[in-house]
Amino acid sequence: MSAARQVVVEADGGSRGNPGPAGYGAVVIDPATGEPLAETAEYIGVATNNVAEYRGLIAGLTAAKALFPEAGDALRVHVRMDSKLVVEQMSGRWKIKHPDMKPLAARAAAVLPPSSVTYEWIPRAQNKHADRLANEAMDAGRDGRQWEASASTAVLDAPARTPSTLPPVQGPPGDQVAGAAKARAALAAARGAADTLFPVPEPGVPDTTVPASPVSAPAPGQPAAGSSQQQPSGTPQTGWSSAPDLGAPATLILLRHGETALTPEKRFSGSGGTDPELSATGRGQAERAAEHFAALGTVQEIVSSPLRRCRETAAAVADRLGLDVQIDEGLRETDFGAWEGLTFGEVRERYADDLTAWLASPDTAPTGGGESFAEVAERVAAARDRIVARYAGRTVLLVTHVTPIKTLVRLALGAPPAALFRMELSAASISTVAHYGDGNASVRLLNDTSHLR
Repeated sequence: MSAARQVVVEADGGSRGNPGPAGYGAVVIDPATGEPLAETAEYIGVATNNVAEYRGLIAGLTAAKALFPEAGDALRVHVRMDSKLVVEQMSGRWKIKHPDMKPLAARAAAVLPPSSVTYEWIPRAQNKHADRLANEAMDAGRDGRQWEASASTAVLDAPARTPSTLPPVQGPPGDQVAGAAKARAALAAARGAADTLFPVPEPGVPDTTVPASPVSAPAPGQPAAGSSQQQPSGTPQTGWSSAPDLGAPATLILLRHGETALTPEKRFSGSGGTDPELSATGRGQAERAAEHFAALGTVQEIVSSPLRRCRETAAAVADRLGLDVQIDEGLRETDFGAWEGLTFGEVRERYADDLTAWLASPDTAPTGGGESFAEVAERVAAARDRIVARYAGRTVLLVTHVTPIKTLVRLALGAPPAALFRMELSAASISTVAHYGDGNASVRLLNDTSHLR
């Protein structure tokens, strides 16, 4: 029987334009010494990032197999890539839906027996060697030539490696929470103490000094808050005392849909109106969000409001990640009744008394039988509880609207209804809330639009 042999393959691919001029790079590494054993790279013409990444994987596996032909089925390859898409699909956790990816994944799976290959997601900063090779290949293609190993300087840019053992650490790729839990345990053991320096975040305490009514009128699409203060079931632990390791939270990434024709005109656009589609600007925002989440590599599930603008935004991300989209009715926008399609000024002209009453109380519904914000808060909280229970420990992208997102943030903070008047939420912006098993919630991000620039 052939002697067992273990190697690490780091692979990457890129496209300057997506699609555009593309190339890949891969390096085979000895885990016992951290030394590179072989490099490969190639300019492949016009292709997408994902195609180039898969081509890099295939080349890396092929190079590993060629280095140790005598190992046969005893060869063990641990693949490290910063492409969450490739890692999750090749690990069998994500479906392969894109027709261009299916034959490439089949080619990669055929190089070595599936039981011989394991996969790990790593941050881009830890994949500099393969990234540099891919860029060298693209530079060569730009100059009308092919990459040559003898001219490569990629190894000079590679991060310092130390000997390692296989298989990789347990847990999903990029699981920072699991890593933090291990760090807490190690610190506690080293200090010989039951306390920890890193407690689970405690919920916010409502600020009773903030008036219940707004100090200024909200812009349409930036509505007032409901009065509901629902929190997930369970009694959250507070303070800095020792706590059990709750594991990974359900992390809700809150993506507001892209622009519609009504968005720049600041018109009320809820669930009782025309259900507009994304504008050309909104479709571009959805695509940039999809690129962002593909590069980030953390989204595991997608849940969307049933309204068209959200379903279109969610579809752009789902197509890029190879995921399905689940619909939850609780994530739909407020029904603004007779105010649908009107500007705030037009509502003030036509329904002044109703508007005044609506601004004064979250229990008051818009003219014509719309929803009060108290009602919205109740159904949003119910949707949150369903999603947190179903996807415990996973990262879920919720594609929804202004009111649901602000409500989820407000409830996570334990803030009063008036807090929503102090939040800005742009089209296609990203916010993040993590929900732990004991009922605690932690707001990690609000109204991030850096991916749109």
